[in-house]
Amino acid sequence: MDKAVVAIVGAGKIGQIHIDNILGMNNVELKAILDVYTDHLQGTAYEKAVPIITNNPEDITNDPEIDGVLICTSTDTHAAFIELFANAGKHIFCEKPISFKTEETKRALDAVDKAGVKFQIGFNRRFDRHFRKVQETVREGEIGNPHIIKITSRDPQPPPEEYVKRSGGMFMDMTIHDFDMIRYLSGSEVKEISVKSANLIDDRFERNNDVDTAIITLTFEDGSLGVIDNSRQAVYGYDQRIEVFGSKGSAEAENERPTNVKISTKEAITVDHPKYFFLERYNDAYIEEIKQFAIAIMKNSPVACSGEDGLKAELLARAAQLSLEENRSVPLTELTAKA
Repeated sequence: MDKAVVAIVGAGKIGQIHIDNILGMNNVELKAILDVYTDHLQGTAYEKAVPIITNNPEDITNDPEIDGVLICTSTDTHAAFIELFANAGKHIFCEKPISFKTEETKRALDAVDKAGVKFQIGFNRRFDRHFRKVQETVREGEIGNPHIIKITSRDPQPPPEEYVKRSGGMFMDMTIHDFDMIRYLSGSEVKEISVKSANLIDDRFERNNDVDTAIITLTFEDGSLGVIDNSRQAVYGYDQRIEVFGSKGSAEAENERPTNVKISTKEAITVDHPKYFFLERYNDAYIEEIKQFAIAIMKNSPVACSGEDGLKAELLARAAQLSLEENRSVPLTELTAKA
C-alpha cells in the first residue's frame, strides 16, 4: 500500500478540519464523507475533491476500497458507529471521548477486538512536537524519575451554552486531554484523584451542573504526583503548558506564540500573547495523528494512541466527577472494579 483510503463520518467543525488536512496529504486518500445532513457540503470544494458524499453508511461499509474511517460525529453516536464499522472490517480513528458511558465504551472496544481492526483515539496532543519531546526526554531518563507533573490547560473563551449542555462536563470534554497527557508523560498509572472546582466565569456552567475552573491532583502508582489546572477562560489566549520535574532535573514545554520575539525597553518587556485558537496551536498535531493512523494501516503496525488509552482517560474523567460530587479523593480501583 502506498496510501490509506479513508472516509470521514461527521462533517462538522472537527470533521472539516480533518477533511482539509487529509486533502493535503500524500499518504491518505479521502474517498467518502458521511453525514446525516449533506446540504452544507453542496457547492463546496469538497464536492469536487471527494468522490462520495452521502448520508447512507452502507456506501462506506460496502466499499472494499475504503480501509478506514474517521468518526467525527457527536459523542453519543460514537459507540454505534464503532461497532458498525468494526463489523465491516474497517480500521477506525475516533475523536475523544469514545462514549459517555463505560459500558458503551467497553462494548465498542470489544467489537474492535473481535473484528481485529485497528482503533486509534483522537488525543492529538500526543502528536504535538513540543509535548512529544518532553515525553521522550522523560522516557530516556534524562531528568531521572518523575516526581511532579504539572499541566496547565486553559481555553481562551467559554463554549456556547448549547455546547455545554451536551459536552459531558468539563472533565469529559476538556480535561480528558490532560488526563491522557499526564498518563503519557508519567508512564505510570493513576492511583488516586482529587478535585477542587469553582464557577468563576459564567453562569452557563452552573446552570448545567458543570464547572468552569478546577484544580485536580493525582497520585500515581509509583508514588509520584500530578497537578492539572483548568479554566474555561484565559483572556490572554490558549494557555497550554506542561512540566515534568524529576530526580535529575526537569523538562517543560511553554506556550506557542505567533513569534518568539521579546522586546525590552525602559518602559516594559513585551512578548506576544499565546496563540488564541486551538487549531492554530495544534493543527500540526492534527495532521500528524492522521498520518500516523495511515501508517499503522499501511504497515500493519500498532496505533500510537489506543482504545485502552481512551478508556483509561474516560475512567479518570469519571473519577474526577465523583471526587467533585462527593468532595473526597477517589481511588481508581473504585471505577476499574466496575468497568
